[in-house]
Amino acid sequence: MNHTISKISILVLCLIFAHACKNSKDESMNITPPVAPKHPTKLEKHGDVRIDDYYWMNNREDQQVLDYLNAENEYYQKMTAHTAAFQESLFQEMKARIKEDDSSVPYKLDGYWYITRYEEGKEYPIYTRKKETLEAEEALLFDCNQMAEGHEYFNLRGISVSPDNTMAAFGTDTISRRQYNIQIKNLQTGEIYPDIINNTTGSSVWANDNKTLFYTKKDPVTLRSDKIYKHVLGTPSEEDVLIFEETDDTYNTFVYKTKSRKFIVIGSGSTLTTEYQILNADDPNGKFKMFSARDKGVEYSISHYDGHFYVLTNKDGATNFKLMVTDEENTTSDNWKEFIPHREAVLLEDIEIFKDYYVLTERENGLNQMKIAKWDGSDSYYLPFDSETYVAGPSTNLDFDTKELRYYYNEMGAPYAIIDFNMETKTKTVLKEQEVLGGKFNKDNYKTERLWATARDGKKVPISLVYRKDTPLDGTSPLLQYGYGSYGATIDPYFSSVRLSLLDRGFIYAIAHVRGGEYLGRPWYDDGKLLHKKNTFTDFIDCSQFLIDQKYTSPEHLYAMGGSAGGLLMGAVINMAPELYNGVIAGVPFVDVITTMLDDTIPLTTGEYDEWGNPNNKEYYDYIKSYSPYDNVEAKTYPNLYVSTGLHDSQVQYWEPAKWVAKLREYKTDDHLLFLDTNMDAGHGGASGRFEALKETAKEYAFILDLEGRAH
Repeated sequence: MNHTISKISILVLCLIFAHACKNSKDESMNITPPVAPKHPTKLEKHGDVRIDDYYWMNNREDQQVLDYLNAENEYYQKMTAHTAAFQESLFQEMKARIKEDDSSVPYKLDGYWYITRYEEGKEYPIYTRKKETLEAEEALLFDCNQMAEGHEYFNLRGISVSPDNTMAAFGTDTISRRQYNIQIKNLQTGEIYPDIINNTTGSSVWANDNKTLFYTKKDPVTLRSDKIYKHVLGTPSEEDVLIFEETDDTYNTFVYKTKSRKFIVIGSGSTLTTEYQILNADDPNGKFKMFSARDKGVEYSISHYDGHFYVLTNKDGATNFKLMVTDEENTTSDNWKEFIPHREAVLLEDIEIFKDYYVLTERENGLNQMKIAKWDGSDSYYLPFDSETYVAGPSTNLDFDTKELRYYYNEMGAPYAIIDFNMETKTKTVLKEQEVLGGKFNKDNYKTERLWATARDGKKVPISLVYRKDTPLDGTSPLLQYGYGSYGATIDPYFSSVRLSLLDRGFIYAIAHVRGGEYLGRPWYDDGKLLHKKNTFTDFIDCSQFLIDQKYTSPEHLYAMGGSAGGLLMGAVINMAPELYNGVIAGVPFVDVITTMLDDTIPLTTGEYDEWGNPNNKEYYDYIKSYSPYDNVEAKTYPNLYVSTGLHDSQVQYWEPAKWVAKLREYKTDDHLLFLDTNMDAGHGGASGRFEALKETAKEYAFILDLEGRAH
């Protein structure tokens, strides 16, 4: 009897909750969206005049700006009040799949095992180490949970342990502008030295004398990494010596130490060109020597081993890169000799060096490959992978003198594993498999596919898909299509336990490997940037049309998602083909392209001329203007749209999405949803805690699930 009453009570509560949600949703129909004030600003270039009514938003100190952002946040919260409980339910569901008391696979360096672990209920990692054996007592390096106390945002990066294991330099950011303060901790006493080096990248490297530290400073306005300094332990940071300044504002600079520990390397790089200088790490007061001077359009990277440098480069038309070798005393490019030739069909991505073996990371036909070879040429082979929707690559391999290659592997429908592979015996040991908690996950319930859509110019564009096997493929299923397509960044078909919240509610998830990424090699990237950038957008649209034609979904159930440069993709796509999508999620979207690329005081602008083009040149100005989402908003029907940003974003300034939403509100002719959700405490990466970030994902998922009537 009690059991029956309980069931009836639950039913009544559910009906009450459903009624409340309906009332809440009905009430939202009467909520008026914010209307941003218009203050026209005349922008003129190459004789072309643009009137920007919302240019005034680019001042985060202006109270009117903050009021507008807060008004948009309030509007979003009121309009989605009926999904608030569902968002919390989604968050708890996603969180429940994650093992809270988790730890990384330990790796050994200089006699210590290093471990990163999480404790139940805590947002941030704890860094520890054990001397010689894993049975030794654990020594605490950094507890980020304690360090984050009192901060809305916290990020620690660049832990650099001195060669004698007694000190660690580290960088912290509590604003989310990616401007890190470097400090030094004594690992024997636990003391953190009082000196603070501010406005850095957070990364640093020790010379072999255990007292000299090299680090990178940023320009305080543009945030370009432009200067390398040398700090000597025990001296004020104000006395640090400037070692190198990168004066070309299209380049960034950085510093690191080779795996061999013999050299400290200063690198300079733009989108298309790189250059390195080297210094013996035993001689921190010496002078850096030019490795090989920059040559416009020539990219190279260097690895040191046994008196030689191995140079990965695109020199002399090696579009997909080749591997060269040169003596460490004669490093200029005229001394480079071919070690691995260029191949038209294989992108050579990296080399991992060991005492007896080297490992090449390659990509052929979009798929990761790892080739293992002995230095003496007596043996070489590829690790076997069977799937077409997987991700694999070297993991942490800091030890030269080992026969164990550590690598990671996962499939789009199955969790990742960390594996040690004995390169001599060709046997593998699975060290860790990602646990998906909650008791409901079974990888056999899901299917993955790789499809090929035909683009309008005849190119075949790959699409990676995952869905539950019981999902209908008759055009009625909702599908979320993700894309990026810039900087040569490849979005591989990775596994996500968070994504299960969509798949288990009947969604198909697709990654469109559009041009602008390097999924099909370097030419795939080259054909999606500069004056070919529109290929990125049309590829994505053509993939959408293909998925509709093949009955995976329909325009009533198709959703698109992208962030940052992928947010630019979203903005361009909804200007070009809004009728294909029911809803779009644009995270920190780069949508005001022409104005941003004309402002060289904004972070990242000058360093990206080789990606987008320099609009000070009229040809690039006209081309960028023809696709820039903000400049191409029109009076027409747009999909339902959820836009997110961070007030302190240093990569895509908050005012780009804010202006875009304001202009869309003014022009769009539909009554579809349009939300701007601004995190007033975070930047480009969103919330810093591992679980806080899930709340942002829950908002995104709730948005499209609600549109589908599946917000339960």
